Amino acid sequence: MVRFASAAVVALASVAMAQAGPLKIGSPAPSFSGLECATSGKSCSLADLKNKDVVVFVITCNHCPVAKAYEDRLIEFAKKHAGPDSKVALVAFSVNPGEDDSLPKMKERAKEKGFVFPYLFDPTQKIARDLGASATPEFFVFNKDRRLVYTGAMDDNMKPEKVTKHYVEDAVKSALKGETPAIETTKPVGCSIKYKSEKK
Repeated sequence: MVRFASAAVVALASVAMAQAGPLKIGSPAPSFSGLECATSGKSCSLADLKNKDVVVFVITCNHCPVAKAYEDRLIEFAKKHAGPDSKVALVAFSVNPGEDDSLPKMKERAKEKGFVFPYLFDPTQKIARDLGASATPEFFVFNKDRRLVYTGAMDDNMKPEKVTKHYVEDAVKSALKGETPAIETTKPVGCSIKYKSEKK
């Protein structure tokens, strides 16, 4: 388990609201449509990924120190596994409210870092609720049938030099072979998603 020395990170990781828990293994991928992409300016949907054999969703954001720590790894993963001609897609979603995580700031961050994957804005937070996501970053790997085969952290340490287990990469490789990942769930480590209160 990753331990954070920074009190600020610990504070950010406090639970914003109770969640029913992450989507269960074997569940279908939640659909989405009409979400603006900060990297392309286009409207994106799940249907755009129909030619991909494996799809990785990551709920992330701009402001979280943990999410920032994984940005370079996301770029590296996308270049290695999720290029335009690859059978794998990596799609990032930002759902947090607040100026730092607004669409204009997402566009700035995507350009600054050179994101090579779709970075979608969902102000309704529906995709995160449908996934049962609780933290940023949190990963969900879906196979060719768009069934969940892995959910949790990307790897086992926030510090890249100390990583020994590559959960998402291993799950993707297994899914491409039509196999079940050896590890299907881990606990996501990061900042809590700031969910808005739902009106009843």
